[in-house]
Amino acid sequence: MFFSLGLPTHRVDAGADLIGADAVMEMARAAEAAGFDAVFVTDHPFPGDSWLAHGGHHTLDPMVTLSFAAAATSRLRLHTNLFVPAYRNPFVSAKTVSTLDALSGGRVILGVGAGYLEPEFAALGADFAERNDRLDEALRAMRAAWTGESVTFDGSGYTAAGNTMLPKPAQERIPVWIGGNSRRAIRRVVDLGDGWLPMPAPAKASKALRTPGIENLDDLRGRLDYLREYAESVGRTDPVDVTFMPRGLSMFSAGGLDADALVEDLAEQAAAGVTGVTIALPAGNRAEFLAQAALFGERVIPYVE
Repeated sequence: MFFSLGLPTHRVDAGADLIGADAVMEMARAAEAAGFDAVFVTDHPFPGDSWLAHGGHHTLDPMVTLSFAAAATSRLRLHTNLFVPAYRNPFVSAKTVSTLDALSGGRVILGVGAGYLEPEFAALGADFAERNDRLDEALRAMRAAWTGESVTFDGSGYTAAGNTMLPKPAQERIPVWIGGNSRRAIRRVVDLGDGWLPMPAPAKASKALRTPGIENLDDLRGRLDYLREYAESVGRTDPVDVTFMPRGLSMFSAGGLDADALVEDLAEQAAAGVTGVTIALPAGNRAEFLAQAALFGERVIPYVE
């Protein structure tokens, strides 16, 4: 199973202890030493005050943060979970991603989503109503730019009439993992992606999160059945990575880690078809984060196939 550890870049209240340059680099090194496959960060350039007042959060810029993680490590994958292409011109995004991939020696995993915060879209001059179409378009535009060949592409408010982006990414194909629980998101995974990042969420939160809820493994199994059916209908035979989350762990969790319960839960997820998980540790400071990362590496990772 693939393990991606969240860097707590939402903890701006903790200051340099969790979001300083030394903190990012030390936590990335600890993740690599503990046996994690990747570290991940999220993407909120300019969130609205109302959302922040009702449980929302800030975060560091994902690509800048992951560049520090890359510089501090040698094999650790660099994972966005999630990056929102619709916030930006896709060729600017493509350049940033390809630069990180080239400088890190091919370690980027680009997790993307359509986004759900309308005030953030408005502040960034992005089209909220068309965000799903913009995401589909952006994925095609970025893939074209990453070829390193001349690109002709008519987009929404931008045109490449023979433009080339070099250097190419180090990877022949940057893995694109796509978030979202809806059937449209699942079809996007099959048509345009390499992996799926479903999100456990109660059905009552579906309106706020702009995606249907997944409350348990049975819900996830149903979505996986649809993914397989749709892939067969369009002739896709390449495997799809499926990266979920353990029960009881989120970026806002508190308390300690129950390693035995995690191993049992992850074994059940693997049997359902999950190939990886994103881990958010409940640490309140850097010392706790480092200790919990080491504990996870000792008590969980070796016991999950």
